[in-house]
Amino acid sequence: MTNEFKWAFIGAGTLGAKVAKEITASGRHRIESVFTRNPEKCAAFARTYGALAAETAEQAIRSEGVDGVYIVTPHTSHYGYAKLALELGKPVLCEKPVSTDAQKVRELMELSREKGLYFTEAMWTWFSPVANQVKAWLDAGEYGEITRAHFNYHMNSVNYAPRVSDPKLGGGALLDVGVYPITYIVRLFGRPERVECRGELRDGIDIREDITLHYPGGKAYTASVSIVDYKGLERMALEGTKGGTRLFLFHQANKVKLRRKGTKNLRFKGYGGMLNEFDAVAGEIREGLTESRLVPHAATLEVMEVMDECRRQMGLVYPFEKENGDV
Repeated sequence: MTNEFKWAFIGAGTLGAKVAKEITASGRHRIESVFTRNPEKCAAFARTYGALAAETAEQAIRSEGVDGVYIVTPHTSHYGYAKLALELGKPVLCEKPVSTDAQKVRELMELSREKGLYFTEAMWTWFSPVANQVKAWLDAGEYGEITRAHFNYHMNSVNYAPRVSDPKLGGGALLDVGVYPITYIVRLFGRPERVECRGELRDGIDIREDITLHYPGGKAYTASVSIVDYKGLERMALEGTKGGTRLFLFHQANKVKLRRKGTKNLRFKGYGGMLNEFDAVAGEIREGLTESRLVPHAATLEVMEVMDECRRQMGLVYPFEKENGDV
């Protein structure tokens, strides 16, 4: 008898293949079935992992023995596949962002509560120990009063995958990489009082933006994101009256240091890979939870609302929203 957690994978692209390799190597996870719209890619993925190559998403989700559904498709299809899985009675781990707007996220969360089923966002940064350690230090007062928090995520990733530059698939900087710094700020400091966003649009997508989240007492924390340059790369700067942290590749960090003023620095190491979230989610599903302790519904929704406001200020409307009369 095996204790492997059995997944249905909806999607088998670049990220799906990376995740599959990591989690199956642990011996704690098995891919029971897979569906992707490209039959050849689906069959190849299935052969690699000894899974069922399903002809439809429903067949993959209904496959015997499936414990949970992992959705790793373009942003625009997250909502439909997640809704289908929940309606078919299966728990869901859905890649970020869960959908393209807050209303669809609310609907999925309401459906998960109605069905009594687990549903969470695969925001792997916050399933990882390093980000949670930074928050623990902050909550314990180790930084003192925060004087500066800035998050930079500039990667020339517009050609990483076709979806990144495709407005019909919700492409652009905000949903693809902006979600990371925005999530980090919201998880550290909570829902902002006000959002400021200045961005640049090109060919129907946002290619960069500067975002400021305003908080009570005049506090303001900033993020700069881009998919067309490497200015500053991916870095976090968190400074306070008692100490500070500068962190490279903050969304997947394996170690972090808190530089303290007048006393010994604190250091922490923790694995920053994707296995964390799959182990945690499998455990939470087996506990019977309907949302994650590490990535709760409220946090996902707050971030989506911030991104909605950023899009409103930039005048960014996706083609499918125009076609559906959503604007």
